Amino acid sequence: MNAPVESAVFPQKEWRHEDGADALYLLAPGDQLEVIVHTAPELSRTVTIGPDGVFRMPYSPPILAAARTVDEVRAGVQTAMATELNDPDVDVLLTGTPSQRIFVGGDVAAPGMFDMPGQIDPLQAIIMAGGVTETGSARTVVLMRRMPGGELKSAVFDLKAGVYDPSLADWSPLRRFDVVFVTRKPIADQNLFVRQYIRDALPIDFSLFYDIAGNNR
Repeated sequence: MNAPVESAVFPQKEWRHEDGADALYLLAPGDQLEVIVHTAPELSRTVTIGPDGVFRMPYSPPILAAARTVDEVRAGVQTAMATELNDPDVDVLLTGTPSQRIFVGGDVAAPGMFDMPGQIDPLQAIIMAGGVTETGSARTVVLMRRMPGGELKSAVFDLKAGVYDPSLADWSPLRRFDVVFVTRKPIADQNLFVRQYIRDALPIDFSLFYDIAGNNR
């Protein structure tokens, strides 16, 4: 059996063994934030990130939040409100995270969005989607993730090898808005495959999440 394919785009030595415990939390549409404006308490409010990835505050343009950390959003709010307030003092707290979804696509029995029932890995996600079809290959499974900082990362895994050899089954736990995509054959150009096949197959929520970060970072 072949070991999972090392990728220069997404080095697996840096990814396969991480447990997600220290991962920065990237905000997404549907998340709820409490924005506290200490210098003008009457402007404080609870907001929900819209489907377009932004939310609105008084006296400021729309503020981008999707695919950003809470600290990045706090800085964005301060910058936006500085046009009307003198040296605004702002805190942003994450108060609600309704969406813990992933997308499983490609050659699986029931492709689509799934709520993670807890900490799961790519193989468990594929099982949730009904398993690999007769035309699919568990040897060429692509994972796509938006990383802190905005980078789009992808890796190709041989999940079948991990099934037969447990020493290879040390896949990283998934994070929300991860994409798991089962292909039919080996991939010659990983970046091209992600652009031409995976991103075009994403549902609107996931497509916005990846496009928002890519266009605004």
